[in-house]
Amino acid sequence: MKKTLTSTALALTLLLTACGGDGRMSIQDSCKYLQSDNFQPTGTQVEQAKQSAEHFADVAKKVDPSIGVLIQNMADVQKKMADSSAGVLSGDQKKQLTDAYNSVGKICGG
Repeated sequence: MKKTLTSTALALTLLLTACGGDGRMSIQDSCKYLQSDNFQPTGTQVEQAKQSAEHFADVAKKVDPSIGVLIQNMADVQKKMADSSAGVLSGDQKKQLTDAYNSVGKICGG
């Protein structure tokens, strides 16, 4: 009995994981969530970058993985900005953020 229960639990876990049972939103729900997200960082540029990095990292864990990877990239760029003394983005970092925003926009149809 115990072996059957374990096998069933393992099969169910594999099935849910393969079917998006990781607790993340669908693409459609992710896009709706992002459109209603009204996060506004406060403070200095460094403080805003840190807050944005944390917010983006949290959002990346909730949304569909195809969008989450883009948002995690945005979080990583913001973290680099927060770790700098002036809190200023380099030209390459600005391009990375722009590319990520545009890619999310393409996925979400806007």
